[in-house]
Amino acid sequence: QVQLVESGGGLVQPGGSLRLSCAASGSIFSINSMGWYRRAPGKQRELVAIITSGISPNYGDSVKGRFTISRDHAKNTVYLQMNSLKPEDTAVYYCYALLRQRVGALQSTYWGQGTQVTVSS
Repeated sequence: QVQLVESGGGLVQPGGSLRLSCAASGSIFSINSMGWYRRAPGKQRELVAIITSGISPNYGDSVKGRFTISRDHAKNTVYLQMNSLKPEDTAVYYCYALLRQRVGALQSTYWGQGTQVTVSS
C-alpha cells in the first residue's frame, strides 16, 4: 500500500507565503512524477505544478512566477513553495504521485487527502 501525507496548509494573508510538503511512503519501487492540483469551492480541479524525473517542472498559468515545486528523491517528498499568495489561491491542495510499486508493474496514480490553503486578510 502507498500513502501520501500532505502538510503545511493553513491561513495566510494576501502577499504571504506557505510551503506545502507531501511525503510518499509504503511499497514504492520508483516514482515517475509528483505534483499538486487544487480545487476551489465551486470550481473544477486545476493543475498547480508537476515535477517529472528528467523534465523541467510544469506549472499552471495562474501560479507561474509565484510558486516553485521541488522534490527530494531520497525522501520521496515533493514540496510546493507558494509566494505572493492571492485570495484566489484559496483551495484544497491535493498531492499526487505516479509510481511503480515493484519492478515491471504498471504505473499507478496515488492521491493525498488534501490540505486547505486559505488566503485572506
